[in-house]
Amino acid sequence: MSETILNLDIVVPNQTRYLRVVGNIAEQIAKELDTRNCDQDTLAYHLNLVLTEAVANAIQYSGGGAKETVRICLSIENNDLWVRVYDHGQGFDLAAVPTPDFDDVSERGRGIFFIRSLMDSVEYHRTDSGNVLEMRKKLT
Repeated sequence: MSETILNLDIVVPNQTRYLRVVGNIAEQIAKELDTRNCDQDTLAYHLNLVLTEAVANAIQYSGGGAKETVRICLSIENNDLWVRVYDHGQGFDLAAVPTPDFDDVSERGRGIFFIRSLMDSVEYHRTDSGNVLEMRKKLT
């Protein structure tokens, strides 16, 4: 049976000025977790980075302007931390995003690279109400 330890739902305007707030919330949650096999400060930094990258992408590619919103759901179920970012953009093919060329400073796609590198699983799909980037990190 699944045990939900935390369920936090955040809705922010489609504006980059809220990225720091979202990242700080994620960081504080990570610092409060009872983790045995990972450093809380490292987890906090990684979660901040992953979430701000995901929300920045959702804001940049939503096409809806400042009147739209981005929804973030953070939950801890059993020993898994789930991060879901919902947007209303046209979507993209996660599998088609290549590994960036780090020698080319103008290349895009680093955010998805970091998200894939720091999380245990990453999926992106369309729903009836938009798109969701779903990321999972094992806490044990």
